[in-house]
Amino acid sequence: MRKILHADCDCFFAAVEMRDNPALTELPLAIGGSPERRGVIATCNYPARVFGIHSAMPTARALRLCPHLTLLPGNFEKYREVSQQIQAIFHELTPLVEPLSLDEAFLDVSQVEGFSGSATWMARWLKEECLARTGITLSVGVAPNKFLAKIASDWEKPNGLTVITPERMEDFLQALPVKKLHGVGPATGARLDAMGIATCEALREVPLERLVEAFGKFGKRLFELARGIDERPVRLERERKSISVESTFAQDLPDLASCRQALAPLCQKLMERIARHGHPPLAGIVVKVRFDDFSVTTLESRGLAPSPESFSRLLEQAWERGRRPVRLIGVGARLLPELHRRQLTLPIE
Repeated sequence: MRKILHADCDCFFAAVEMRDNPALTELPLAIGGSPERRGVIATCNYPARVFGIHSAMPTARALRLCPHLTLLPGNFEKYREVSQQIQAIFHELTPLVEPLSLDEAFLDVSQVEGFSGSATWMARWLKEECLARTGITLSVGVAPNKFLAKIASDWEKPNGLTVITPERMEDFLQALPVKKLHGVGPATGARLDAMGIATCEALREVPLERLVEAFGKFGKRLFELARGIDERPVRLERERKSISVESTFAQDLPDLASCRQALAPLCQKLMERIARHGHPPLAGIVVKVRFDDFSVTTLESRGLAPSPESFSRLLEQAWERGRRPVRLIGVGARLLPELHRRQLTLPIE
């Protein structure tokens, strides 16, 4: 049985700012872009969350919810420095660390002999050391797999420690709402609601064949997660799956012609990023459009090269889905999976 920790810094960017300026601690605080430039909230502290503010919310809306919100632009060089200090503490415990972002990571502590082998004691040590050395609080989840460890870390935030032992797994899973499962967003959640499925206990009653019929490949994943099955290992290096750029416009783009004008500089930026990554083999291209009503549509085409003409065709199809002003356009390239890249370079005998 594996022992997996998921460590997640509480409101990380805001926490760093509050650490450096304690006068901000009790104030509603958010890190994000300015409302004049159609910025969004990157993160916010817990006093701000009382007002309904959350990450990815437009800054203008956050300020309407809380007019006295303290808004900071963010210092990402400082955040990266603190993140490196925290990651170094993780590696003192185990070399098996999989960073997910600046503020969270999975740790496999199955083979750690210290702390009498207790993953709970290891989690407590992590929390104490990170707070003492960096001034940042962690919430940590402890479980036999990555799926449950990530859910556990969010269970008692902030400054939480939730342990799901093998003996507790069954009871925990039966009562777990399906909307807590990784990959279940609003659309999938609504479909599960329509099927009368609210908990993992109810999800277990649905045959695998019916889930696959209703949700495709994700149906098999739902079947496994409802039973606590997750064999994914902690990976020391995360494989990059795509390269992309996007832009939120100061004024909504009113029509397709103006969207096409905005496309050229995005394509240029994307090609520059692809070049910086050494021109890796590509599997296709993607266009993302967010309309003025915040609805989002994404179109992907396998096998196409990232040319302005290809992106323009996809953009037109995406715009036709909404036919309304556009606030954001993104373009990207899917990378060929690492396994396929290795197969392409195998010598022919």
